[in-house]
Amino acid sequence: MKRVHLNKIGSVTSRLQLRSQAVLGADIPARAGTVVAGRILNSRRTYHTLENPQGRLVPLRKGDVIAGALGFRHALHGFAGEIPNKVAVGDTLQLLNLGGVIGKSSSASPILGRPFDVEILGAVLDFADGSRSRMSGKPASISAHALPPMPLPSNLPPIFALVGTSMDSGKTTAASALVSSLSDQGKRVACGKLTGVSLRRDMLMQEDNGAIVSASFTDFGIVTTNEKNAVAAAHSLIAYLNDHAPDVIVLELGDGLFGPYGVKALLKNDAFRNAIHAFLLCAHDPVGAWGAVSYLQSNYSIRPTLVTGPVTDTQVGVGYCNEELKLPAANAMLDPHALAKLLSLPLQPVAL
Repeated sequence: MKRVHLNKIGSVTSRLQLRSQAVLGADIPARAGTVVAGRILNSRRTYHTLENPQGRLVPLRKGDVIAGALGFRHALHGFAGEIPNKVAVGDTLQLLNLGGVIGKSSSASPILGRPFDVEILGAVLDFADGSRSRMSGKPASISAHALPPMPLPSNLPPIFALVGTSMDSGKTTAASALVSSLSDQGKRVACGKLTGVSLRRDMLMQEDNGAIVSASFTDFGIVTTNEKNAVAAAHSLIAYLNDHAPDVIVLELGDGLFGPYGVKALLKNDAFRNAIHAFLLCAHDPVGAWGAVSYLQSNYSIRPTLVTGPVTDTQVGVGYCNEELKLPAANAMLDPHALAKLLSLPLQPVAL
């Protein structure tokens, strides 16, 4: 057992409310959510920040001691990595995302290069009884301080869910526009992120746009969602948001339809699918929009209510969606109120 000063703390640990003075243990459970301390071994000029528990991006420097959590990431346009079978003091792992997720990098990004290398110093110990005795400290995990699991309620307000063809397809931008427009109408809007890798930024953005409450899967003890844990976390998250008496709930399914983060599991789940009043499809281009519409219809009997994302950046894309896909389309950046206007029309049934 040793004591260290944490220079920076990743937002993935936010529910633990870690202090800068931490006690470390040499026993490090190699599983998702284990909180570890590590020393940054290299410098970077880009993607060189860490999101802290307050949601601020703070710069990282060589020599900084940080706290993060073990987890995996399979980003299409970012870093990718896994949790090793064993983790020991002195191992070198990598910082896989801005929220403080740490794992063994499996590939570099042609745009971002290699991630930060992190020398593992030990597991951050959790002293549940408030003492600092050697016997009472246990390796901390974000799951130990998570919100409790809850069943999906039967009575829910209208829920709008955003799905995308891939990461960076405009989901968060569209969600922000929708939250802002609905809030301007006097609606109590709750917002949640159901799938992806731990990061607070998107949910804080929704609160800045007027959401009365926001939550993500990390609040329920999950670093990275997958096909096994996404459904239970989503049910709990929706129940939690519903407890705040919203008029509308806006949900973002992070990543894309074919990623490993559990989107498919959610779309297969009858209870979840039937709770959604409208699916908004975010797509990069006409081929992606066509493929996603066809895929959703043939595999899940879902027809999106409208299309947004970069495919709608010009009238050419909007016209394609209207004429070829027979779906309304609007650009969340150019006309942020258009999505809410389209959703105020009689909604098409989402189940065919």
